[in-house]
Amino acid sequence: MLVKLGPLDTGRIADLRPYLDSVPDPRSRRGRWYSLTAILLVCACGVVSGAKSIEELAEWGQRASNALLAVIGIRVHLFRWRRTPSSATIGRVLGAVDGDALDRAVCAYLATRHRAATEPTQTPSPSASRRLRVIAVDGKALKGSARLTATRRHLLSAVTHGTVVTLAEVEVGAKTNETTHFQPLLAPLDLAGAVVTFDALHSVKANISWLVEAKNAHYIAVIKTNQPTAHSQLAALPWRDIAVQHTASASGHGRRESRSIKTCAVADELGGIAFPHARLAIRVHRRRKLSGKHETRESIYAVTSLDAHQASPADLAAAIRGHWAVENSSHHIRDVTFAEDASTIHAGTAPRAMAALRNLAIGALKTLGADNIAKTTRAIRDEPQRALPILGITNDPDAYGT
Repeated sequence: MLVKLGPLDTGRIADLRPYLDSVPDPRSRRGRWYSLTAILLVCACGVVSGAKSIEELAEWGQRASNALLAVIGIRVHLFRWRRTPSSATIGRVLGAVDGDALDRAVCAYLATRHRAATEPTQTPSPSASRRLRVIAVDGKALKGSARLTATRRHLLSAVTHGTVVTLAEVEVGAKTNETTHFQPLLAPLDLAGAVVTFDALHSVKANISWLVEAKNAHYIAVIKTNQPTAHSQLAALPWRDIAVQHTASASGHGRRESRSIKTCAVADELGGIAFPHARLAIRVHRRRKLSGKHETRESIYAVTSLDAHQASPADLAAAIRGHWAVENSSHHIRDVTFAEDASTIHAGTAPRAMAALRNLAIGALKTLGADNIAKTTRAIRDEPQRALPILGITNDPDAYGT
């Protein structure tokens, strides 16, 4: 798995340390031995190595050599009383750190890595210039963070399609509050010309009008029966008279699945669809056959602000399917590889901080071409020194001030 990543040139990979330096230290100056950046780097390296808990984060520091610790900025105690931050120290810091500041630092770093990995270094071809930049908005609950006196934490994030990295993340009070955090989540991002996908929960007209008018972005909104007017209008369109414009089939994991897509222009002079800035209506018909079971069929309706000349039916089908792929490429990895749902970390901002560190590990490895995060993290765990180059840090202790 490490061979797939190839030799890592830290000169071409952004250094994580300047981004972590922007996070304010919540501790008092008295008795502070390790810098906040050093502690967060130990945590980041630990998660890249597959750590799932605060105890495992501390164990990475215990396995690391003195040379690696010197690069990170760990101060060696004169009497050897301290070598690396203990699990108690890491837990206190993660529980008190500013979650918003840490998310901004991690997401800014991942955005830089994503641009370097996806933008062409030479003059782009005409086909590359027409490629859509698609971002998915989706929420995720941290199930293990609930306690008798507190509900479980819920996070809302903006994640890129294709090479999956988290560009922004905020904490919301409950799942029903996701819609009120839609605009604050996307406000700091440059979305001009981008396409934002989201599920039916976020198909709120006020948010979509803001997205198109204030951010100059496009959207693809799935419409379900929770919006009866728009859903009935879409279902009543003459889909039988429209030819199938794109089909795709796939098999695996004990099922066969095929999808077909039809699009229909929305005419403003005829009243259009009861949805702001809608240009195309979309119907995706999906047929799925599980081994040993009957075939199921389902039709999904959506609207988009894209015109027919801006996106082909194949592009629209890929964007709609890519939104659900984010679940597998980010949230599923956090749950299965990093055991996020099983984590019982709950004190202070620690659950959110751990989620940010998991986003950091997944995004950094994805931008390097890792296709199996679980195997890659296990391979790095056996070689602690490989974690630093993945975060853009050279093994030269004099290359960065402490």
